[in-house]
Amino acid sequence: MSWILAIGFLVLAPLLGGLLEGADRVLCARMQGRQGPPLLQPFYDMFKLIQKQSVVVNNVQDVLVCGFLIFVVFAGLLFFWGGDILLVFFALTLAEIFFIMSSCSANSPYSSMGAQRELLQNMAYEPMILLTAIGFYLAANTFNVNEIAVASVPAIVYLPGIFIGYVFILVIKFRKSPFDLSTSHHAHQEMVRGLTTELSGNVLAIVSLAEWYENILLISILGLFFLNGTLWSVLAAVLGCGIAYFVVVLADNVFPRVKWDAMIKSTWIVTLVAGGINLMIMELLTR
Repeated sequence: MSWILAIGFLVLAPLLGGLLEGADRVLCARMQGRQGPPLLQPFYDMFKLIQKQSVVVNNVQDVLVCGFLIFVVFAGLLFFWGGDILLVFFALTLAEIFFIMSSCSANSPYSSMGAQRELLQNMAYEPMILLTAIGFYLAANTFNVNEIAVASVPAIVYLPGIFIGYVFILVIKFRKSPFDLSTSHHAHQEMVRGLTTELSGNVLAIVSLAEWYENILLISILGLFFLNGTLWSVLAAVLGCGIAYFVVVLADNVFPRVKWDAMIKSTWIVTLVAGGINLMIMELLTR
């Protein structure tokens, strides 16, 4: 079953990721009173990028972008195979480092600014990522994804604060307003496209593909909070992920973009209050 899930992620994640982005665009358009693009528009954009000639700044950039994709896929395979969730988060962090380095290698002021802001975003959400891994361990007494998914009690029962904090940082990971500082899918960025300013053609297509894989992985980790090895828990996970993603899209359309210092302060406050208090209560209850 682990190998089937891993292969399923490898094959189906790009399809689901593209559909998720398409649904995001349609939902945003409806919230703004617009017709919006069709659901399959992300796939049309992907095919166009693949067919276009890419203008390469340097060969190192291509290698680093490919490294970004490889480590995101590796993190997803490790998660669905049922491996160590701590290693999953480490692999995602390493993939992010490759992405930042590819932007720095372009020698462009906009790319460099985007890379600096991406590092600030990492500083904001990494503590919550670490607390999420620790929370899963305390809830199931293991870092193993397979064992967490079949625990007698879903992790959400023990980790409501961690769950809230994780949903909060998804706004950053999905590059949604008010925390879309380094790059954005919208046209309101003052630095053009930030991290991806100097990327084009099939290289930019690789970045989009990696983001589709990453988004599905992040949503799947969110679903892990609800799983306990039963069919009802799977349905609860799908429903919970759907509601959480709707909240993220709603925040993207309601809140204006903030500065980097407000992002770090608000994220660390949520991490300390929601995540920290949750872990303290769990520690007291398990004594």
